Amino acid sequence: MNGQNYNARRRSTFLAITKPAVLPAVGIILAGCGRAHSALSPVSPEAADIARIWWIFFVVCAAVYIVVALLVVGARWCRGNSNSTAGIPPPLKVEASQELRTERIVLWATVVTALILVSLLGADLWVQRGISPRNDDPLAIRLTGHQWWWSAEYQDPNPSRVFETANEIHIPAGRSIRLILESNDVIHSFWIPQIHGKKDLIPGHPAEISFRVDKPGKYDGFCAEFCGYQHAHMGLIVVAEEPAKFEQWAQAQRTEAPPSLTDSQKRGREIFEHASCSLCHTANGTMARSRVGPILTHVASRSMIGAGVLPNTRENLAAWLVDPQIAKPGAMMPPNELSKADLNALLDFMETLK
Repeated sequence: MNGQNYNARRRSTFLAITKPAVLPAVGIILAGCGRAHSALSPVSPEAADIARIWWIFFVVCAAVYIVVALLVVGARWCRGNSNSTAGIPPPLKVEASQELRTERIVLWATVVTALILVSLLGADLWVQRGISPRNDDPLAIRLTGHQWWWSAEYQDPNPSRVFETANEIHIPAGRSIRLILESNDVIHSFWIPQIHGKKDLIPGHPAEISFRVDKPGKYDGFCAEFCGYQHAHMGLIVVAEEPAKFEQWAQAQRTEAPPSLTDSQKRGREIFEHASCSLCHTANGTMARSRVGPILTHVASRSMIGAGVLPNTRENLAAWLVDPQIAKPGAMMPPNELSKADLNALLDFMETLK
């Protein structure tokens, strides 16, 4: 009976030690199934440095974890073999030589631990220095977090070249970008996993990051700090493109809303300027000049609406205009009571805002 109890106790001890080692490994494997938002798929030198130090921390910590787990298992195994017949631990005996050996082991373990921690700290400081803001003629963008959307103002020494957009920023590939980060209400955190690390936006305390994207493409950004009810739906799209294509986009963003041509577009423009739209939004070239919500001068050129909640299609835009609370409960935009004819006219006008 004692032998059976002993074996059962050994099995339970082994499982109790190995389960914590297996479960994190399974979680790490499953977490790597998607690459769309992975910080380990960098497209900028800054993100590459962050990914590199992540791997350093992972390898070092995994090695330490495995060594400690093996030592614990080995110690428990040896202890079990020493009293396999009795089923109970032997009386504690303190020997001077064994005590001295134990002290040396603890001392060396402490020294090795300190060296590992200091090395990791040095690597972290090295990466932080490499990703710190730099001045090499960057494109400056003032990015402001709101509940729950982003506004981006493109800076320029010439005031006539300054323009603003929302929830989607375009950048030229191969050029340094300087993001000046601000919050308009609560604490937000800006994060584009493939481009840079997280940076908190604290009201009244502007911060900034610099980066360069060498590979054209679309990259998703997020708010990484809980900022209210719709924190999970506060997305941002970063579009990196060839410099010539970016200049074309920027020049188009500096233009005003085009004139309405059809009767339906003219009716939609009238609704936009005199209904509740103008109380919250701006569209350059119209009478709408409010600064509460996102600027809509070129909203039709964006791929998403609602800060990444819905693709920018006519059907989704219609549903959003009628009742945004369905897609984004808690959004600051109220429902709109529009007849079918007025809604279609408003959609016809907004589709011209490219």
